[in-house]
Amino acid sequence: MTSLRPTDGVVAYIDGGARGNPGPAGYGVRIEQPDGTPVEEFGDSIGIATNNVAEYRALVAALEWARAHGHSQVHVRSDSLLLVQQMLGNYKVKNAGLQPLYARARLLALEIGRVTFEHVARARNAHADRLANAAMDEAAVASRQSSAVSPQSPVVNPPTSGSIPAIRNPQSAIPRIRLRHLNARSGCSSTTTS
Repeated sequence: MTSLRPTDGVVAYIDGGARGNPGPAGYGVRIEQPDGTPVEEFGDSIGIATNNVAEYRALVAALEWARAHGHSQVHVRSDSLLLVQQMLGNYKVKNAGLQPLYARARLLALEIGRVTFEHVARARNAHADRLANAAMDEAAVASRQSSAVSPQSPVVNPPTSGSIPAIRNPQSAIPRIRLRHLNARSGCSSTTTS
Protein backbone atom coordinates (compact mmCIF):
# COMPACT_ATOMS: atom_id res chain seq x y z
CA MET A 1 0.00 0.00 0.00
CA THR A 2 1.33 3.43 -0.85
CA SER A 3 1.69 6.17 1.71
CA LEU A 4 -0.45 9.29 1.63
CA ARG A 5 0.90 12.80 1.71
CA PRO A 6 -1.11 15.02 4.08
CA THR A 7 -2.01 17.34 1.21
CA ASP A 8 -3.64 14.54 -0.77
CA GLY A 9 -7.38 14.39 -0.70
CA VAL A 10 -9.18 11.44 0.82
CA VAL A 11 -12.65 10.01 0.38
CA ALA A 12 -14.63 9.28 3.54
CA TYR A 13 -17.55 6.86 3.33
CA ILE A 14 -19.72 7.35 6.41
CA ASP A 15 -22.78 5.64 7.82
CA GLY A 16 -24.68 5.67 11.07
CA GLY A 17 -27.79 3.95 12.31
CA ALA A 18 -29.94 3.00 15.24
CA ARG A 19 -32.06 -0.04 15.87
CA GLY A 20 -35.35 1.33 17.12
CA ASN A 21 -34.76 5.02 16.33
CA PRO A 22 -33.91 5.90 19.01
CA GLY A 23 -32.21 2.69 19.94
CA PRO A 24 -28.80 1.08 20.16
CA ALA A 25 -26.75 3.14 17.73
CA GLY A 26 -23.37 3.25 16.08
CA TYR A 27 -21.44 4.54 13.13
CA GLY A 28 -18.85 3.39 10.63
CA VAL A 29 -16.24 5.25 8.60
CA ARG A 30 -14.08 4.02 5.75
CA ILE A 31 -11.30 6.27 4.47
CA GLU A 32 -9.98 5.69 0.96
CA GLN A 33 -7.57 7.31 -1.42
CA PRO A 34 -9.29 8.91 -4.42
CA ASP A 35 -8.42 5.82 -6.50
CA GLY A 36 -10.33 3.59 -4.05
CA THR A 37 -7.34 2.21 -2.18
CA PRO A 38 -8.39 1.63 1.45
CA VAL A 39 -6.57 3.72 4.05
CA GLU A 40 -8.40 3.04 7.30
CA GLU A 41 -11.78 2.05 8.65
CA PHE A 42 -13.26 2.41 12.11
CA GLY A 43 -16.51 2.83 13.97
CA ASP A 44 -18.00 3.09 17.40
CA SER A 45 -21.12 2.26 19.33
CA ILE A 46 -22.67 5.41 20.78
CA GLY A 47 -25.31 4.04 23.12
CA ILE A 48 -28.96 4.98 22.60
CA ALA A 49 -29.44 7.59 19.87
CA THR A 50 -31.39 8.31 16.68
CA ASN A 51 -30.34 7.41 13.13
CA ASN A 52 -29.62 11.05 12.33
CA VAL A 53 -27.45 11.56 15.41
CA ALA A 54 -25.49 8.43 14.44
CA GLU A 55 -25.05 9.73 10.86
CA TYR A 56 -23.66 13.02 12.18
CA ARG A 57 -21.39 11.23 14.65
CA ALA A 58 -19.94 9.33 11.66
CA LEU A 59 -19.36 12.60 9.81
CA VAL A 60 -17.68 14.25 12.79
CA ALA A 61 -15.46 11.19 13.36
CA ALA A 62 -14.38 11.18 9.69
CA LEU A 63 -13.61 14.89 9.71
CA GLU A 64 -11.70 14.61 12.99
CA TRP A 65 -9.66 11.78 11.48
CA ALA A 66 -8.88 13.84 8.36
CA ARG A 67 -7.89 16.88 10.41
CA ALA A 68 -5.70 14.81 12.74
CA HIS A 69 -3.91 13.34 9.72
CA GLY A 70 -3.32 16.71 8.08
CA HIS A 71 -5.62 16.35 5.08
CA SER A 72 -6.82 19.57 3.50
CA GLN A 73 -9.29 17.95 1.09
CA VAL A 74 -12.02 15.46 1.99
CA HIS A 75 -14.80 14.15 -0.20
CA VAL A 76 -17.58 12.73 2.02
CA ARG A 77 -19.90 10.07 0.63
CA SER A 78 -23.02 9.25 2.62
CA ASP A 79 -26.27 7.43 1.99
CA SER A 80 -28.06 9.96 4.22
CA LEU A 81 -29.69 12.46 1.88
CA LEU A 82 -30.72 14.57 4.88
CA LEU A 83 -27.15 14.92 6.15
CA VAL A 84 -25.76 15.71 2.70
CA GLN A 85 -28.42 18.32 1.95
CA GLN A 86 -27.99 19.91 5.39
CA MET A 87 -24.22 20.10 5.01
CA LEU A 88 -24.63 21.62 1.54
CA GLY A 89 -26.92 24.26 3.04
CA ASN A 90 -29.98 23.14 1.06
CA TYR A 91 -31.93 21.96 4.14
CA LYS A 92 -32.10 23.64 7.54
CA VAL A 93 -31.09 21.78 10.68
CA LYS A 94 -34.24 22.15 12.75
CA ASN A 95 -33.72 19.33 15.24
CA ALA A 96 -32.13 20.71 18.41
CA GLY A 97 -30.32 17.41 19.00
CA LEU A 98 -28.55 17.67 15.65
CA GLN A 99 -27.58 21.34 15.81
CA PRO A 100 -24.45 20.89 17.98
CA LEU A 101 -23.23 18.04 15.77
CA TYR A 102 -23.93 20.06 12.63
CA ALA A 103 -22.05 23.03 14.10
CA ARG A 104 -19.09 20.78 14.99
CA ALA A 105 -19.03 19.31 11.47
CA ARG A 106 -19.13 22.77 9.88
CA LEU A 107 -16.26 23.95 12.09
CA LEU A 108 -14.17 20.90 11.26
CA ALA A 109 -14.87 21.39 7.54
CA LEU A 110 -13.62 24.98 7.79
CA GLU A 111 -10.50 23.86 9.65
CA ILE A 112 -9.75 21.18 7.05
CA GLY A 113 -10.10 23.51 4.09
CA ARG A 114 -12.01 21.81 1.29
CA VAL A 115 -14.77 19.35 2.18
CA THR A 116 -17.27 18.20 -0.43
CA PHE A 117 -20.34 16.01 -0.02
CA GLU A 118 -21.97 13.42 -2.24
CA HIS A 119 -25.12 11.38 -1.67
CA VAL A 120 -24.58 7.76 -2.71
CA ALA A 121 -26.81 4.72 -2.85
CA ARG A 122 -26.60 2.36 0.11
CA ALA A 123 -24.98 -0.27 -2.13
CA ARG A 124 -22.05 2.10 -2.76
CA ASN A 125 -21.65 2.59 1.00
CA ALA A 126 -21.41 -1.09 1.93
CA HIS A 127 -18.14 -0.91 3.90
CA ALA A 128 -19.30 1.94 6.14
CA ASP A 129 -22.68 0.20 6.54
CA ARG A 130 -20.91 -3.00 7.66
CA LEU A 131 -18.92 -1.05 10.25
CA ALA A 132 -22.01 0.81 11.48
CA ASN A 133 -23.89 -2.48 11.87
CA ALA A 134 -21.02 -3.95 13.89
CA ALA A 135 -21.14 -0.87 16.13
CA MET A 136 -24.93 -1.15 16.49
CA ASP A 137 -24.50 -4.82 17.47
CA GLU A 138 -22.06 -3.70 20.16
CA ALA A 139 -24.46 -0.98 21.34
CA ALA A 140 -27.32 -3.51 21.50
CA VAL A 141 -25.24 -5.88 23.65
CA ALA A 142 -24.24 -3.03 25.96
CA SER A 143 -27.87 -1.90 26.16
CA ARG A 144 -29.06 -5.40 27.08
CA GLN A 145 -26.34 -5.72 29.71
CA SER A 146 -27.19 -2.36 31.29
CA SER A 147 -30.91 -3.17 31.34
CA ALA A 148 -30.14 -6.49 32.99
CA VAL A 149 -28.36 -4.58 35.74
CA SER A 150 -31.01 -1.90 36.09
CA PRO A 151 -34.37 -2.37 34.36
CA GLN A 152 -35.30 1.19 35.32
CA SER A 153 -32.43 2.74 33.33
CA PRO A 154 -33.56 5.92 31.60
CA VAL A 155 -33.38 6.30 27.84
CA VAL A 156 -30.62 8.67 26.83
CA ASN A 157 -31.87 11.15 24.26
CA PRO A 158 -29.73 13.21 21.90
CA PRO A 159 -28.46 16.45 23.42
CA THR A 160 -30.89 19.33 23.26
CA SER A 161 -28.72 22.04 24.75
CA GLY A 162 -26.11 24.03 22.88
CA SER A 163 -23.31 21.82 24.16
CA ILE A 164 -21.51 19.51 21.80
CA PRO A 165 -21.64 15.91 22.99
CA ALA A 166 -18.32 14.38 23.89
CA ILE A 167 -16.99 12.51 20.91
CA ARG A 168 -14.18 10.15 21.62
CA ASN A 169 -11.15 10.19 19.42
CA PRO A 170 -12.13 7.80 16.61
CA GLN A 171 -8.77 6.09 17.03
CA SER A 172 -9.61 5.08 20.61
CA ALA A 173 -12.55 2.93 19.52
CA ILE A 174 -10.85 1.13 16.65
CA PRO A 175 -9.59 -1.99 18.42
CA ARG A 176 -13.01 -2.69 19.93
CA ILE A 177 -15.00 -3.06 16.75
CA ARG A 178 -12.73 -2.73 13.76
CA LEU A 179 -13.24 -5.69 11.53
CA ARG A 180 -10.17 -4.98 9.47
CA HIS A 181 -7.40 -2.46 9.99
CA LEU A 182 -6.01 -0.84 6.89
CA ASN A 183 -3.41 1.79 7.48
CA ALA A 184 -1.16 3.79 5.19
CA ARG A 185 -0.14 6.52 7.60
CA SER A 186 3.60 6.39 7.16
CA GLY A 187 3.59 9.61 5.15
CA CYS A 188 0.88 11.38 7.15
CA SER A 189 1.44 14.24 9.49
CA SER A 190 -0.59 14.54 12.66
CA THR A 191 -0.61 18.33 12.55
CA THR A 192 -3.79 20.25 11.79
CA THR A 193 -4.00 22.17 8.52
CA SER A 194 -6.19 25.25 8.47
